[in-house]
Amino acid sequence: MNFTLRQLAIFSKVVEYQSVTKASEALYLSQPAVSIQLRKLQEQFDIPLTEVVGRQLYVTDFGREIARSAEKILAEVEDINHHTSRFRGKLAGCLKLSIVSTAKYVMPYFLSGFMARHASVDLVMDVTNKTRVIESLENNEVDFSLVSVLPEQLDLKRVELMRNKLYLVGGTVLNRNPKTSARKLLTTRPLLFREQGSATRDAMERFLVKQELPAFKKIELTSNEALKQAIVAGLGYSIMPLIGIKNELRNGSLEIIKTKGLPIVTHWNLVWRKAKKLSPVAEAYLVFLNEEKERIIKDQFGWFEEY
Repeated sequence: MNFTLRQLAIFSKVVEYQSVTKASEALYLSQPAVSIQLRKLQEQFDIPLTEVVGRQLYVTDFGREIARSAEKILAEVEDINHHTSRFRGKLAGCLKLSIVSTAKYVMPYFLSGFMARHASVDLVMDVTNKTRVIESLENNEVDFSLVSVLPEQLDLKRVELMRNKLYLVGGTVLNRNPKTSARKLLTTRPLLFREQGSATRDAMERFLVKQELPAFKKIELTSNEALKQAIVAGLGYSIMPLIGIKNELRNGSLEIIKTKGLPIVTHWNLVWRKAKKLSPVAEAYLVFLNEEKERIIKDQFGWFEEY
């Protein structure tokens, strides 16, 4: 056998995406470059790793076995690199996070200084919905998660980062009469929701029930960005986190509609399982947060208090 680590890494991506094209995009390589390395790896075996049916690539059972072994080998290589860095006196390892989708407007600001300070630390951050974030905590897949609603079923520790405020918003393209009440608006235009499992949707539905507000028609979108663009275009109204609409409020494409009972105020919390033994990297990150979070909030989120 004469395969290389590069070939194993490329094959792992092909298996992950079930596509040479998507793997090449993820690796920032050309499609021919990925195909060449995949072919060279295949030459080491007399059993097919993949097969193409129609235009779809499939990984064979043998290929999946090789992929599992490749993942173990690549993980060991990563550990060797981390051990080397630690012996040189550097903090090294991988920080793993899962965050709800709207937290993508928050979490990078609380990470950039730490990552710049520790060049040998790697970062893996899964941006998903509340349901998947909770699963990652339950399955011990991550060091920390960032949520705005604490899952009651888990015994957690937390660091409170900053407030999360949700407002009723609409696109200025609708030319709304300022005197029109939210109740009347919602009987003339659709109400836009995130997908089931979203913390924003849960908060929105609770608010609508509590205020006994109607919904002329419901439209569901599965990403915060898609929802925001639909509102800008005038498709309807929605309750959205302030953190994700700063630019649209500043450029005048979105407006906040004053509504009784709003804003809904929660807090962003970095959470982890109480029983979890934190890695040196995770411990160092908590120290960084406790030292720097107030400065980060002041420097990066001072505009938040305008609303």
